[in-house]
Amino acid sequence: MEMKRDCCSAVFLLFWWLSSIVGGARDVRKNIVFVICDSMDGRLIGQGPDSVVDLPNLNYMVLNGVNFRNTYTNSPICCPSRSALWSGLHTHVYGKTDYVSGDHSESNRVEAWTRNVNFTLAQEGRPTPVLVGNSSTDRIQLKDWLSTDLASKWLLHDAPKQQKPWLLYLGLNLPHPYPTPSMGENPGGSTFKTSPYWLKKVDSSKVTIPKWLPFSQMHPVDYYSSATKNCTSDFTREEIMKIREYYYGMCAETDAMLGQVLDALKASGQADSTYVFFTSDHGELAMEHRQFYKMSMYEASAHVPMVLTGPDVPAGKSLNNLTSLVDVFPTFMDIANATKPPALNGTSLLPLLKDSADRQERPDWVLSQYHGCNVNMSTYMLRTGSLKYITFGDGPNQVSSQLFDLDEDPDELHNLAKERPDLVRQLDDKLRELVDYPAVTREVQEYNRESFKAWKAKLGSRYKDEIANLRWWKDWQKDPQGNEERIEEWLNQPI
Repeated sequence: MEMKRDCCSAVFLLFWWLSSIVGGARDVRKNIVFVICDSMDGRLIGQGPDSVVDLPNLNYMVLNGVNFRNTYTNSPICCPSRSALWSGLHTHVYGKTDYVSGDHSESNRVEAWTRNVNFTLAQEGRPTPVLVGNSSTDRIQLKDWLSTDLASKWLLHDAPKQQKPWLLYLGLNLPHPYPTPSMGENPGGSTFKTSPYWLKKVDSSKVTIPKWLPFSQMHPVDYYSSATKNCTSDFTREEIMKIREYYYGMCAETDAMLGQVLDALKASGQADSTYVFFTSDHGELAMEHRQFYKMSMYEASAHVPMVLTGPDVPAGKSLNNLTSLVDVFPTFMDIANATKPPALNGTSLLPLLKDSADRQERPDWVLSQYHGCNVNMSTYMLRTGSLKYITFGDGPNQVSSQLFDLDEDPDELHNLAKERPDLVRQLDDKLRELVDYPAVTREVQEYNRESFKAWKAKLGSRYKDEIANLRWWKDWQKDPQGNEERIEEWLNQPI
């Protein structure tokens, strides 16, 4: 299953009536409000007085519902993560799939296809904090607010009239960074923008400067990601602080949109018969590990929020079970009392709300994978217990794996892979039982190469000019002939 959406500009609002699976005059089954944002770090949720940013509406959901504290994206980028969410499956989506709309461009596609070429070129704008407005400027992401207003209006005026259960889906772009005008016609999203109004929600005394490994100790895939994201130059402490503060301000604005929807639901009289879900497609590194954006298996990128309130949902419950976005679809099917398709990878979350004796068995692991731009090897993550195992390409024989104990090392700075080869073998064997990842890696490589060849052939004589003027043009121009030769070497290599 492949979903195509405008993931980094406008969002959309979708109303889905479950008429195909419910009937009768006034059905007793429950409604769903589903709010999904873009790029929220799941570790921010449920922090209480220790929180770096005031998120009153998410805190309200946590106090009145269930916080799934260990939820992960199944792919840390927009479209594949949503494909997994809506299908309940670990879907096969390679490269860029959302380039047909919004700010994504030809450059994004070529950058993804050529990630195995032997060059490292900056593809993004340098991450930059931008302050706009004043202490009363509370609406910055206007497209998100328009969608939120539409959702609120529907809840107030149309939801009470429905004779059958309904699902309201609200997709928000925030707290995804904004497009960067200095990037030209096809800007990347490296601008962290907020206003003094939202910065008042951030406790600056709790904003931390992430620890960075020296370049010599960075994993080679991490270095490639940092370089292509334009993050290998020097940053002042003030720059890093502002990027992180402004990101948290963007999270506060997102929380306010959720609050407007919750208020409208309550005013509609439908709250007692409606489940409310909140989650995100992936997180945001916000300068952790010398990176911004997502496309990484580190916690800031892969760990997402998942909070649920509604009928018969226990209040103030916090669960440490490992969950992921593929669990959303089977949960919706359970709420709708609908027959699930066979062979889903996800498992309904509803049994976790019951006493342990009534819970169905569910996996003690979660799986995530990534095959897109800004990372030069396909990446696979297996989380089980407190251990996170990350492997690349064809596996440890090609490039070293990463192994972190999140209980002992929440910042993921101490790679245990060399110290614990026994655990690496054990976890790698488990991962291979779930997915033949070397085979998937080869499929991705073939997809990238054939896609690039088709693009090059279509351009004909314009090829050299086109490839030299993509978003990486500043780095490309340092050695255009050498870069062209490296591409030809890549095209002629056996897979």
